[in-house]
Amino acid sequence: MQSTVHVPGPTRTFLRTLLICLLAPAAAAFAQENPPRAAFALPKDNPLSAWNKYMYGQLSSILVRSAEKMPEENYNFKPTDAVRSYGQIIGHVADAQYMFCSLALGETGPRPNIEQTKTSKADLVAALKDAFAYCGKAYDSMTDASATQPVKLMGSEAPRIGVLIVNEVHTIEHYGNLVTYMRLKNIVPPSSEAGMPGAKK
Repeated sequence: MQSTVHVPGPTRTFLRTLLICLLAPAAAAFAQENPPRAAFALPKDNPLSAWNKYMYGQLSSILVRSAEKMPEENYNFKPTDAVRSYGQIIGHVADAQYMFCSLALGETGPRPNIEQTKTSKADLVAALKDAFAYCGKAYDSMTDASATQPVKLMGSEAPRIGVLIVNEVHTIEHYGNLVTYMRLKNIVPPSSEAGMPGAKK
């Protein structure tokens, strides 16, 4: 017998909003350097978790490219003293992958404190890649059935996929910070590279 996974209305609305926000920059970021690829084919089995995994892959690639694109000498750059430096944002995003994805995996994950311990570009890029690889386990193992299992998040219950969605929202929030820093250094952010209609250098 085929089972039906119920996704609450607010969760569906949140997912639609998130996916709209993520889709445009994710698509644009790959337009210039990657050859044309077939569009994502939504599978019949586990479409919700498969789509979420696909979008996370696009987003994580944009963040890695942002880390790689900024020159080493700008990793200490911050527009004002009240905000994180470029390198600190990279470290903060990496730390968050372990925090959120360990919750989704139901395990006590590592807490490497990357933001406070890594300063060089090489170390931060490597740490970011490792963090995304760890977090990828949570996306790889999720099914539409397990997506609705309740977990604790910030003192209340959330569906397991909700933890991953919050991770994506948090990641793209800080990508927005990185975009501003890159623009201030006259660097074209990955999501604005040439190749997509409407992309601005």
